[in-house]
Amino acid sequence: MTREIFHVFATFAVGGPQARFATLANALGKRYRHSILAMDGNYAAADRLGVDVEYKLRTDIAPEKRRTLKNIFAFRRLLSDERPDLLVTSNWGSMEWAMANRPSLVPQIHMEDGFGPEEAAAPLARRAWFRRLALGGKHVAVASRTLEAIAREKWRIPQQRLRFIANGVDAARFDRAPDPSFVAKMGDPGDSPLIGTVAGLRPEKNLPRLVDAFAAINAKIPARLAIVGDGPERGAIEARAGSLGVAARVFLPGYVADPAAILGAFDLFMMSSDTEQAPVSLLEAMASRLAVVATDVGDIAQMVAAENRPCIVPCSASALAEAGLALLSEDGLRKRLGAANRVRCAEAYSEAAMIERWRALWDGDL
Repeated sequence: MTREIFHVFATFAVGGPQARFATLANALGKRYRHSILAMDGNYAAADRLGVDVEYKLRTDIAPEKRRTLKNIFAFRRLLSDERPDLLVTSNWGSMEWAMANRPSLVPQIHMEDGFGPEEAAAPLARRAWFRRLALGGKHVAVASRTLEAIAREKWRIPQQRLRFIANGVDAARFDRAPDPSFVAKMGDPGDSPLIGTVAGLRPEKNLPRLVDAFAAINAKIPARLAIVGDGPERGAIEARAGSLGVAARVFLPGYVADPAAILGAFDLFMMSSDTEQAPVSLLEAMASRLAVVATDVGDIAQMVAAENRPCIVPCSASALAEAGLALLSEDGLRKRLGAANRVRCAEAYSEAAMIERWRALWDGDL
């Protein structure tokens, strides 16, 4: 019997949680029938769902901004009428649905992947209290050990209701040469290495910091920087590159649907985020045999190979630049770290293991 699952996302724009859902839905096919609600009405990630996935985009539901109580009562009526087999809520933006399902009308799993810029420094106390109330008695899945500790200590979720499910990727999919058309857009390689990142161009990614670090690197070693992704911070990134005189060496090619087609063009992967938990883009870089320089946030230091951990640094452009210069100056070291990251990814972050754990939860093995 096909199980009906109602998924609520703050947004269904392209991002880590949405990419993971698409991977799960595509792999598990018609075992489930999915209803997907994006609270902001953005369903761009629907393009990632395969033809064998049964789903409905819930454009018939229109939450009202700053009308929490009204929304909660409306959502509860809908849950009472439709009674899906499982409600899956995702991150802070869907918390009204978790509250609407209290006391529980239907079984629920709440997924937490991380925080936006407003909680980059630390989780907000009022949100912690609201989560504690809304998620009481619910099962909570988290993608990082950092979030597991926060959920247990701040939100008071009992350990028996917590599920840590590591993100995973199919490492074999990243055994490929880069798309020549992408390489051609990245300027004349000459002897200049290509530093790259894949990220939504959002404030919490702090990509102007990455441009600052790149400018410091480029002053000593001629290099190029590719920032792959779309989002509202594009103008700020371009402005920073222009003000630092490196605009001609910074490339923003936009969103790329298949990162496996481009990551092989990078010589080094860098991340400059103020907040992360267990980023899929990091795993994809590791699967592509790339050494990584990144800010020390979330689980990043634990995710990379032990040999790469000295390159996970404080949240500053100068620290990123220092680590980047060290790796770009030593090709052998960079390649050794990339090889170790590939092994670490394949052993600890298997896509198959992730899919199986989520299948068990969706089947009701709570």
